[in-house]
Amino acid sequence: MRPPTRFRCPARCRGERGAATAAAVGLIGVLVTVALAAAWVGAVMAAHRGAQSGADLAALAGATAMVAGGDGCAEATRVAAVNQVTLVSCLADGMAVTVTVTVETPALAGREATLTATARAGPP
Repeated sequence: MRPPTRFRCPARCRGERGAATAAAVGLIGVLVTVALAAAWVGAVMAAHRGAQSGADLAALAGATAMVAGGDGCAEATRVAAVNQVTLVSCLADGMAVTVTVTVETPALAGREATLTATARAGPP
């Protein structure tokens, strides 16, 4: 029995050796970049939801304090700090409280963005 012969590439394909490796490395680079971008978008969406939740809770706490005879904006400020958002403005109008909060997004390539959310609580 003869030993198996090793395949030898003809002269015309020798210049293409390693082309699949280069293409695979490039494709892996693209996939990693897309995965990182998707993770960052998910983090920004989570930060936006956190900002909106913080604004909603701060407005509700402020309106509840106003109904109880307290300072609605002071309570809204306290609740915003507990929810890790920055209170930018608070407007107490009768029994209604309108708050605006901000939150920083995670950095991507050294850039950060500030997300803003506004909420109102109280009677119509």
